Amino acid sequence: MTQSRKRPITLTIAGSDPTGGAGVQADLKTFAALGVYGYSAITQIIAQNSSAVAEIAPVAPAMIAMQIESVAAERRPDALKTGALGGAAAVRAIARAIEEFSLPAPVVDPVIMSSSGTRLLERAGERAMIRFLIPLARVITPNLSEAEALTGIRIDGDASLRSAAQELIAMGAQAAVIKGGHRTGSRDSVDVLFDGHHYVEFKARRVGRGAHGTGCTFSAAIAAYLARGMDLEEAVRGAKTYVTTAIQRSFTLGAGRPILEHFVPGRSTKG
Repeated sequence: MTQSRKRPITLTIAGSDPTGGAGVQADLKTFAALGVYGYSAITQIIAQNSSAVAEIAPVAPAMIAMQIESVAAERRPDALKTGALGGAAAVRAIARAIEEFSLPAPVVDPVIMSSSGTRLLERAGERAMIRFLIPLARVITPNLSEAEALTGIRIDGDASLRSAAQELIAMGAQAAVIKGGHRTGSRDSVDVLFDGHHYVEFKARRVGRGAHGTGCTFSAAIAAYLARGMDLEEAVRGAKTYVTTAIQRSFTLGAGRPILEHFVPGRSTKG
């Protein structure tokens, strides 16, 4: 019998993607690739592929909370992340569960829209996230449009990006990483981490035109590295490297967006 108490565990609270390219499925693959055992609580059943979302069926908030309670009763996870949550009631239920079961401060991926343009978080859900979930966050990881939606700040340069990061900290998050993958005019993709005191930039050469599930995978990788005991800057740096390599090795299943190669050789034991 292995010494399971020493095995790090990360919990993902997110929607289900039947392609496996995003959502809970991508998170679990990321955890496995990075040497972490994965728990999951599903918030939405989403009928989609890498091109489009066809239908969304929300999971009842009480059922979401019960999933979290069940796995936390088995063993408290070492880290957790949230993804697509759906509505305000789900957000409130998740925030209550995090506090009630003394779970780790979450990596909050504020998934508002799918990569194909379908809304995955209601307007009321955005307000609930600002009020209940962001104040609990170890780090929040929005892309540019998500940062603009949450803060009301139009990001058109370095100064406004830093202002948006400051606003996310003012909302209560311990730290914020604003992802620069959608930013135009540069050959590099630059993510900016702000911890309330210092800014750190993480640069990588831009690869292709984007892939399905990059945001899910990035936040899952941060959570996995935190579960393994890294500090936040190390975790973000490791996640940036992991996702960049996964994009470089991405592939297509049909006519849609590329799918990340989560099982990147040599990444299971290294940051």
